[in-house]
Amino acid sequence: MIGVLVVDDDIRVAGINAAYVAKVPGFQVVAQAHSAAEALARISEQQVELILLDHYLPDENGLSVVRELRRLGHQTDVIMVTAARDVATVQSAMRHGALQYLVKPFNFAGLRARLEAYATLRRTLEKGGEAEQTEVDRIFGALSAGSVAPELPKGHSPTTAELLRKVLLSAEGPLSAQEIAARAGVSRQTAQRYLKLLERGSRVELSLKYGETGRPEHRYVWTASL
Repeated sequence: MIGVLVVDDDIRVAGINAAYVAKVPGFQVVAQAHSAAEALARISEQQVELILLDHYLPDENGLSVVRELRRLGHQTDVIMVTAARDVATVQSAMRHGALQYLVKPFNFAGLRARLEAYATLRRTLEKGGEAEQTEVDRIFGALSAGSVAPELPKGHSPTTAELLRKVLLSAEGPLSAQEIAARAGVSRQTAQRYLKLLERGSRVELSLKYGETGRPEHRYVWTASL
């Protein structure tokens, strides 16, 4: 289980965020904190792998917490969860090593996507060894999960698009439409229809695998830049 510290100055909001985390398999909330000092104390007391960190805290801001964590030698991962949306704060969060930045208000699906992407990133990194460019791209792009296809045409299901995203994110390399369909539990025709939409929206990248004879096989990978 991935231990999560939820930090927010608003006790009610912290409770909502903690409830969201508890609904995502593989994650558990080990503590909540409502100030910078309390957050730093919890890190010293608890086994925490990930912090959901608000920027606006009563004593210090979230970036100050990250700086102090690094000064103390803590390499705990951080996802900023805040209403602060000015570019300077976003840029500072990135430079101080925040893995993702989620702007309030958000819904459960938005947080869940980022937590699942974070879990995928951890599994990838735990393998160790050397990585080819495709694997490097997947590592750097793993936490860019957001809306899978914000403007799906009428008759298309966001749930099905999300299934395909999960399959592609968890894959170790490009997959064919048939492989994606089998892993997602949908027909090949359905998979192909959604993959075309995701490709047009630059969510997935299409490559061709050439065999000795016949037509090349279409293979798909989640696009790292999104």
